[in-house]
Amino acid sequence: MSTTLDLTAVKARQQKTWASGDYGAVAARIHPMSEWLVDAADLPAGARVLDVATGTGNAAIAAARCGCLVTGVDYVPELLERGHARAAAEGLPVTFVTGDAERLAYPDGAFDAVLSVVGVMFAPDQERAAAELVRVCRPGGTLALAAWTPDGFIGELFRTVGRHVPPPAGLRAPVEWGSVERVRELLGGSVHDLRTTRREFVFRFTTPEEFADFFRANYGPTLKAFEALEADRRPALHADLVELARRHGVGTDGTVRIPSAYLELVARRAPAS
Repeated sequence: MSTTLDLTAVKARQQKTWASGDYGAVAARIHPMSEWLVDAADLPAGARVLDVATGTGNAAIAAARCGCLVTGVDYVPELLERGHARAAAEGLPVTFVTGDAERLAYPDGAFDAVLSVVGVMFAPDQERAAAELVRVCRPGGTLALAAWTPDGFIGELFRTVGRHVPPPAGLRAPVEWGSVERVRELLGGSVHDLRTTRREFVFRFTTPEEFADFFRANYGPTLKAFEALEADRRPALHADLVELARRHGVGTDGTVRIPSAYLELVARRAPAS
């Protein structure tokens, strides 16, 4: 990573990005990913669980449904407020805390399991974030992650947006967390019994145009990209998003179904040496 990259400034922009639009609308669609990950992690009732970069609480709520003692941490207070309201509506005792995935305010080994669903992957300092996930998980505890893959639909979405509004130079792509090679590099010898599964979540829209409009209005990175462009350049980005959905769509009934690949990872923290 370039030493000239101001990660603090990147993180400040990210916070504003994720607070824009309505990420809760996007998170509501992909909630099944969290249920599947929690099921794969086989979390026991009573386990102390931390959901890192929880957003509106998808994985935290899924773990709480298993009877776990759950804390969700995120650096965007607006998203945490939505998560708290969701958990309260279901009567689930989830604790939501403002915090930074790269500087988790918990002792070493404080949790039996540490989760993140398409969340920690956006931390600008990937090595530091990975080290924090491992640090707060007790030896023998569970790490369970889900991240969009570089070669899947969301990976191409980011590249499409990046052709119009390039990301900061020197910043590693978030979808690298969806690469088996990269995630092994990040976690290294800190874990064992590492199992990875390539899975698909299917986005569903009535038309490609509806997809483009939905992501433009609700998904912070896309919304901010449109805002960054001059008005006369925005139609071209919209057209590229429509074409992206049309190219990846597999619907045969006139609607759009978009398979979106992601990597599901479950591992155990290695015993302390």
